[in-house]
Parts: sequence; structure tokens; C-alpha cells
Amino acid sequence: MKLSFHGANQDVTGSCHLLQIGERLILIDCGLFQGGRELDEENGVPFGFDARAIDFVLLTHAHLDHCGRLPLLVNRGFRGEIITTQPTAELARLVMLDSANLQEEAARPHDPHGKKHVQAAPSKPPLYTITDTMDCIARFGRTTTYQEPIEVCPGVRATFYNAGHILGSASILVEGKDQTGSHSILFSGDIGGAGHHFLLPPNPPSSADTVVMETTYGDRLHRPFEESLTEFYDAVKSALSRGGNVVIPTFALERAQELLFFLRQGVEDSRLPPALNVYLDSPMAISATQIFERHKDAFVPEVQKLFGEGKDPFSLPGLHFTRDRSDSIAINSVKSGAIIMAGSGMATGGRIRQHLEYNISRPECSVIFVGYAATGTAARRIIDGAKDVSILGKYVPVRAQIHTINGFSAHADQKELLAWRDSIADKQMTVLVHGELGSMQTFAGKLTGKVLMPKLNDEIDL
Repeated sequence: MKLSFHGANQDVTGSCHLLQIGERLILIDCGLFQGGRELDEENGVPFGFDARAIDFVLLTHAHLDHCGRLPLLVNRGFRGEIITTQPTAELARLVMLDSANLQEEAARPHDPHGKKHVQAAPSKPPLYTITDTMDCIARFGRTTTYQEPIEVCPGVRATFYNAGHILGSASILVEGKDQTGSHSILFSGDIGGAGHHFLLPPNPPSSADTVVMETTYGDRLHRPFEESLTEFYDAVKSALSRGGNVVIPTFALERAQELLFFLRQGVEDSRLPPALNVYLDSPMAISATQIFERHKDAFVPEVQKLFGEGKDPFSLPGLHFTRDRSDSIAINSVKSGAIIMAGSGMATGGRIRQHLEYNISRPECSVIFVGYAATGTAARRIIDGAKDVSILGKYVPVRAQIHTINGFSAHADQKELLAWRDSIADKQMTVLVHGELGSMQTFAGKLTGKVLMPKLNDEIDL
């Protein structure tokens, strides 16, 4: 039994791990590298394995850095089965189609503002197309529920456990047997905080021989959530009182729904003005919100009670869902009083770029970051204090007030990661992935027993 690593190794994106059990090859996640140009180019290089030889993919959750290279895997010959939870299957379709659409759009010749096509060569072809993505969606087969073992193939059993990160997210326990013996290995996926605000908390298995776990925030603690929420409300009220807009780069899955939840709650609790003008300018986030509403049993009892009373936890007066591009562009004419939520969360693409272009140079406005920003992204450069930032091909001065509020993170902090790992008995080895090297090293210093921090394409024998 062997395990090799092909993404998110001493880095936080591109999760991809290959497990060999006998003659069977099982991939756990196949995510997109996100960040600077070097990572963009890395997405197109060989996987480090033959896509045609992969028998199964077990998908932990639907974030792009975990599912975003699956269409490329199919394009390169994968003809096996993708197994995941039902919510993840629904959300992954959205995420992958959105990614393919953005790539095809970026490859089309157009002027900087996308108003009309011009005669020019595209900068680069898309990594994969919408057709590739539809072929990939056809590879999704069985879905499973938490804590219900599924026989992947003879000699291999997988059990999905709630990871508490986003809707449908799972840690996956794989139990395998081959000629060398039997072994259980737990892949954490991304782990949510124990005090998640509306999803049920993580619930890992009681034991595993090997634990492969994320370390995104392995070197720090999150601030108390109520402090973060108060800071968020204050930042919103301050910008509105100055006569400006609030721009929030927003991840479409979980973060957008969480912000809608707390904007609604802030209005109801009189912590925000009663008449807000909120734009959710993200077709994917809008569709994801509708999927969230279909899986009511995934939420904490307080949210389930709201559903039971006929209330929508993710709706509030003054909320505008913006699907059409023309409606998105029309938001640019709103100079005051708007709360604009759009993707991408790291400001690397999507509609958020036009809203930053029109607002980040205005001192009366605020830009609020409420999620992780990888090195090399526009979000990280703004957070780190850049005086100007390249947006849609031109440099724009940064004059808006910039807020970074980390308490909204859907990732467990160091204390919660340690508690998650310590709850798992019988572990012989801990393998750290999905974290920047410094974070990983700090977290490793807190652990006992055998600890590995593999590099890209490393292989270990189990």
C-alpha cells in the first residue's frame, strides 16, 4: 500500500493525493492550484501519475482547490467513478462549470472591459472546457452519507465523516487490504472550526493508523467570533456613514451564505441599519445558496428551527440576486450605500474585480476581506498594504479602508486542529498537507509521534 502527494504539499491549494492498494489506484481530491502566475501554469503540467490508470476519485468537498482539476483529469483519460456526498456532488458541478466558463471567457479575445470582441489572439487556451466539465460530471457515480461505510471496490472500504467545513464536506477514512496487510488512513479534507456558526461541527472517526491532515491555520488561533462579528458590523456601518460602498470579496460556497446569515441577523438585532442595499453578485453563490436550502438537516438546531418556522436564514430585506452580466455592470453606477458581495474570495478573477476597480480608489468606501488569501493573490497584496493593485489590466490606487476579519474562517485554528487530531486513537503517523511551510512547521512542533511533511510527488510506503 503506497501513498503519493500531487498537490497542497507545503502549500494551501491543489489538494491531490494518490493511494495505491494492491492494483487499485484511488485519488483523494484533484484540486486547482490557486495564486500567482506560477501556480496557474502549474495546473497544466503533468499530474505526476497517469490519469487513465486511476480507478476511483474520493472527493472531500466542493471547493475549487479540491475539485478544480477533475475536468482536466477526465480530459486526460480518467474513466473511473467519482464518489462523494450528495451536497458535494451538487456543489462541485456548480464550481467546475463556473471555472470552465471563466477559463473559456478569459481565452476569448475581448477588450479590457469585456464590452465587445476584438481581433486579437487569446493569451492562453483554457485548462479545460465546459464540454470537459460535462464529461466530468458524468463520472460522478455513487453518493454516500456520513458514517455509512461504502465498498469502493473489493478490499477497499471508505467512510465519510462530517468535516464541518462547508456543506457536504467530509473527512474520508479509507480501510484497505492487500498482500502486505491491512491499513486505515484518514484524509481530513478541510476541517471546520468546532464553533461553526450554522453547520454541524466536525465529527471524525475514533481511530486510524495514518492521519493525513490540513494545516491551513496550524500556526495561529482565531480571535473570538463575537469580536469579529462586531468588527464586521462596525466596518459596514462606518463605510455607509461615510457615503461609500462596502465591497466584500466572497467565496461562493459557505462564506457567501454565512455573510447573508449574519447580515440578516444584524438587521433583526438592530446592529445594522434596517434598510440595507445588498447585492449578491455571483451566479454561483446564488445557486449554491439554493442548494444549501435543500439540505436543511446539515445545519445546527437553531437554523433548522428557522427553516421550520418558514423563515429563510439567508434572506433579508434589500437583498438583490444578480445573475445577469448587465445587472452586474449596472451596480457600478451605485456610488453610495451598497454592500457588494462577489467572487472570487482571493480577488483573482470573477466579478469582484470590476467592483474593486470602481471602489477601491475611493476613501469613503471599504473593502472587507473575510477569508484566507493565498500568497501571490490580489487579495493578499491588498491585505499586505499595497499602495496600488493591478485590476483588469491597469493599476488602481488603494485609497479605500481595508479590513481583514479572520474570525469568519471556515478552517479550524491551531487549537481546533490539535483537538481534532488528538480525538483520533491508534495513529502511527501524521502527514501534514494543505498549509504554508511555516504554518506546517509550527504545527508539527506541537505534535508527538511520527510526523511527515511531504513535498510534491513524494511517495511513502504504508
